[in-house]
Order: sequence, then structure tokens, then C-alpha cells
Amino acid sequence: QVQFVESGGGLVQPGGSLRLACAVSGSILRILAMGWYRQAPGKQRELVATLIPGGYTDYADSVKGRFTISRDNAKSTVYLQMNSLKPEDTAVYYCNTKPPGQAYWGQGTQVTVSS
Repeated sequence: QVQFVESGGGLVQPGGSLRLACAVSGSILRILAMGWYRQAPGKQRELVATLIPGGYTDYADSVKGRFTISRDNAKSTVYLQMNSLKPEDTAVYYCNTKPPGQAYWGQGTQVTVSS
């Protein structure tokens, strides 16, 4: 059974950095297209970063140049390095397959960017 567990969120000042981690159960990460998603209060969940086998990445315009998605297959973990954070990056961040599997949504990890 596939399960994703997110961690690494927290409170950070504008301009700061955080690295989120998504632990993937089993040893299937290497065959999965993965995404990081986020949902801000009162807004729909949105895709912010994509990583597919072979290393192709894609980003939402709002985070391009600031966020980097990567994976460590040996650790079955997907990461999201977030730099130059802005208050509008405040949201709950989730990882999931791309396209997302509805049964796979985890609890997410809260990121709050505030001074």
C-alpha cells in the first residue's frame, strides 16, 4: 500500500528557507512521477513542483527559481527545497503522485512565512 508522510514544515521569516521531506512507503519511488502540492486557507490545492523518473522537473510560475524538487531513491524520499520564501507561500504542503491519487493524500506539513 502506498503511503506518503510529509515533514519539515514550520515558521520561517520572509526570505528564509525550508526543506520539506516526503517519505514514501515501499520501494516504488523510482517508478513514480511525484509532485508537491499546497493548499492555502480559502484556496484550492495547487501543484507547485513535479519530478518524473529520468529527472525531468517542472514548477509553477509562482515558485520557479526558488523551489527545487528532488528525490533520493535509496531513502525512498522526495524533497522540496524552498528558498526566498514569501508570505504567499504560506500553506499546507503535500506530496502525492502526479496526477494525484485521491487515496494517497497525507496530513501534509504546515509552512508559515511571517515576520
